Amino acid sequence: MNTVTILHNPGCSKSRATLELLAERGIVPRIVDYLRAPPGIEELEQLLALLGLQPRELMRRDESAYLSNGLDDPNLGRAELLAALHAHPQLIQRPIVIAGGKAAIGRPPEAVLDIL
Repeated sequence: MNTVTILHNPGCSKSRATLELLAERGIVPRIVDYLRAPPGIEELEQLLALLGLQPRELMRRDESAYLSNGLDDPNLGRAELLAALHAHPQLIQRPIVIAGGKAAIGRPPEAVLDIL
């Protein structure tokens, strides 16, 4: 089986539930605590490509860092939004599971089953 990776936030109930869902299926993923080790710009680009999303679509707009950093400004470009996601990883939707050249956001956790 291909390696399964989860960008995990241990403080997030959806992230914990997704990890549990994987464990129930006998999957032991590589766990990346993306808050401690934020993805770089190139890695974010790869994630966006796998997810079929634009940078703003990957952002958690209810996080205080979204408004306090002016990320609601529609004039911000891709590079600025990617830099913000890297600098403020709490803005990244979570969890993200990557497997077999595909990725899915675990909201709800069962959404990741489509890529396994």
